[in-house]
Amino acid sequence: MLASKRILLIIGGGIAAYKSLELIRRLQDRGASVTPVLTRAGEEFVTPLSVSGLAGQKLYRDLFDLGDEAEMGHIQLSRSADLIVVAPATADLMGKMAAGLADDLASTLLLATDTPVLIAPAMNVRMWQHAATRRNHAQLLSDGIRCVGPNDGSMACGEFGPGRMAEPMEIIAAIEKALADGPLKGKRILVTSGPTHEPIDPVRYIANRSSGAQGTAVARALAGLGAEVVFVTGPAEVPPPQGVKVVRVETALQMAEAVQSALPVDAGVFAAAVADWRMAQASDRKLKKSRDGLPVLEFAENPDILAAVSQMTEGRPELVVGFAAETNDVLANATAKRARKACDWIVANDVSPETGIMGGSENAVVLIRGDGVETWPRMGKDAVAQQLAQRIAAALAK
Repeated sequence: MLASKRILLIIGGGIAAYKSLELIRRLQDRGASVTPVLTRAGEEFVTPLSVSGLAGQKLYRDLFDLGDEAEMGHIQLSRSADLIVVAPATADLMGKMAAGLADDLASTLLLATDTPVLIAPAMNVRMWQHAATRRNHAQLLSDGIRCVGPNDGSMACGEFGPGRMAEPMEIIAAIEKALADGPLKGKRILVTSGPTHEPIDPVRYIANRSSGAQGTAVARALAGLGAEVVFVTGPAEVPPPQGVKVVRVETALQMAEAVQSALPVDAGVFAAAVADWRMAQASDRKLKKSRDGLPVLEFAENPDILAAVSQMTEGRPELVVGFAAETNDVLANATAKRARKACDWIVANDVSPETGIMGGSENAVVLIRGDGVETWPRMGKDAVAQQLAQRIAAALAK
């Protein structure tokens, strides 16, 4: 979703500058090109060679580089990117930006640009909480500057509190959101993900092997195309994506309620592995072994969330996409499921143990629609998600 995007990365002078190296790599993994600008203070924490080597681009450091300034290089540099990212954004850099000062290359670029700017503040907790920094931060937000973080955490100085720079993946999510002026802009999409846990007693529950990785990837891809995403997730192994509204649930009944609360939406993608059954009456205390024999577990059927939304008579989403995890006869079972549930599409996959797909990093799916079937090759779950998001965008554009 960041393929061919051009990022101008300004690295300020703070201990968090080391994270900028991973940020460069993560951006490149997603197809973005990174042009680095390193401040003099930033050179105290990362070397010009490491930054330029990772970026694979010329490193810019000085305002008065005669070769570039002969053609007003700093003006061209400030406007040739899709987004300018300042990470770390120190108190000094934020102060210069808020006051409109321009006494070095970084501050001059930021004053001369008409490109969107995203900052990732990083500083000592007392500096972040100082009245001057708070005023500068408020002014930057008022000026339309986007901001990610800072987070609470331990500081290099030994203090704890707000001021720690956002992690590279958090910054990536903020970059994707800042650039998400895509084909799904203005669309609201619901995504369910992860397993559900159905309690047997206070310490035991019924669950499945879903990690939530595919649903998380789908939500991230849709947000990357500009959608407003409501992400309803069970207790998944993978963390939810940044830049989406996250609703956490435990049980199928809670998920059904959260889905109804999220409506109306333009599209619903039901990737969660919802338990088919729950205990008819969960015990309020731990079940104990008994000489009388094994306990009898009585089950009740959980609500069919996908069918309920697909069969709505009023306010039905324009597009409803279900998932079918099968261990045999994948195409036949998934096709029957699509007809039974009355959803528009089914994304089916083979989760037999030998495939390694359930809980793994790759997937091989079949997209079943009313007008035909698409068999996709095995690929990473992020790639599957991006391909599905593009299909959804095309369907909603009709």
